[in-house]
Amino acid sequence: MEQVADNPWAALAYLVAGVCFILALRGLSSPASSQRGNRFGMIGMTIAVVTTLLTHVPTMPVVALGEVGGYDYAALLQRVDTLAVIEILVAIGVGAVIGIVTARRIAMTAMPQLVAAFHSLVGLAAVLVAVAAYLNPVAFGIADVVTPLIGQPFATIHPVSRVEMILGVAIGAITFSGSVIAFLKLNGNMGGAPILLPMRHAINLGVALMIAYFAFAFWLTEAPANFWIVVALSFAIGFLLIVPIGGADMPVVVSMLNSYSGWAAAAMGFTLHNSAMIITGALVGSSGAILSYIMCRAMNRSFISVIAGGFGAESGGAGDGAAKEQRPWKRGSAEDAAFLMTQAEQVIIVPGYGMAVAQAQHVLREMADKLKEAGVRVKYAIHPVAGRMPGHMNVLLAEANVPYDEVFELEDINSEFAQTDVAFVIGANDVTNPAAKTDKTSPIYGMPILDVEKAKTVLFVKRSMGGVGYAGVDNDVFYMDNTMMLLADAKKMVEEIVKAIE
Repeated sequence: MEQVADNPWAALAYLVAGVCFILALRGLSSPASSQRGNRFGMIGMTIAVVTTLLTHVPTMPVVALGEVGGYDYAALLQRVDTLAVIEILVAIGVGAVIGIVTARRIAMTAMPQLVAAFHSLVGLAAVLVAVAAYLNPVAFGIADVVTPLIGQPFATIHPVSRVEMILGVAIGAITFSGSVIAFLKLNGNMGGAPILLPMRHAINLGVALMIAYFAFAFWLTEAPANFWIVVALSFAIGFLLIVPIGGADMPVVVSMLNSYSGWAAAAMGFTLHNSAMIITGALVGSSGAILSYIMCRAMNRSFISVIAGGFGAESGGAGDGAAKEQRPWKRGSAEDAAFLMTQAEQVIIVPGYGMAVAQAQHVLREMADKLKEAGVRVKYAIHPVAGRMPGHMNVLLAEANVPYDEVFELEDINSEFAQTDVAFVIGANDVTNPAAKTDKTSPIYGMPILDVEKAKTVLFVKRSMGGVGYAGVDNDVFYMDNTMMLLADAKKMVEEIVKAIE
């Protein structure tokens, strides 16, 4: 495989691709410009892929010409390896078909686990590239061939390339195994409750130190055993870091794994001498890290403990929900809810994962439109970690064409609940739970919440009183005097409310 590293046109194309990726991130920062951001991202990736294919055309030797007419033709004449090109195009086509079919069929409720699955593939790709580079470093241009006086020639990998390779394979393996566990938790194949291993912090620290030791040993010796031990330990620590994390922290996990996948890609970009991968990986890694930091602030978590995998729910506090369910509570109907909201001056709607599961965002917007026609001021309150991934609720509301100026983040709207007539909570549990402020034994203690309990009336849409939130904690709001429980499927309940308003 020949690499045209000094091709100025390739460098220019990669620069244009990098600019497109930056514009894509800027566009994706707001629902209003997200479509434009996606287009820039697709354009940039197309430019990067086409440029890489054109500058890395697989070739094969034809004949050695030697010296002819005074010119040195010692190099082998090359021709395009047609079979290899066909194989690459077939692989691209298969991947494109899988991506298109998946994108068309995936439900919005399954988007978080899809993101986790994609992160795992990025991590696995980094591992496979690192393994390929290690097994054949000369083909990747990262090694020198040494010809000793006695014995067979051998390749020695450049010291800098060893660092890039071992970092890429370690981060990629952690991303892969961690993302697989996140996918299983989000998809319901594993329980959302944390699996707390005895002495897990000591085990994680021990494994991390072993990875550092064998990575350094590989840099010194290039010994195969050291390389494969780093691979195995990195897969193991990815599993160990994510298993103890509870469901309430999953949005942070998704953004953290997004950052890991970016750094893995950047490391492999250095190994492949591909500036587009370096730029893209750095953008994804840094933006994911910034998002993780923002999410940690929203949940009152330590960013360092997140990166180390030392966060998540602890035991205690989550198991007392059964006793609380026996407390008295008030049940309301769709007609009650319609009357209270049409008589209100302001209604704040708080969506959560229950709305996503029921796919109730469209009928919810219809209800809001009916209320606005009746002269009611309607706003939406979004918690940063509502749902199963960052921005989950924003995506759903944008899909339902909810006006962007009606959607507010926690810090912008929390003070308004005390002056609000009705807080309409639809499928949001943990992010409205006052236990986060009062119960030090609760797994969500310290997480900023939406203060819905301060509204004059709280209408809480929930499928039944038997379930608890994803963090496994019962919600005191259910039993407050100003709360009316609307027990039904979220979409069905909102449809009945719309009919009652009409």
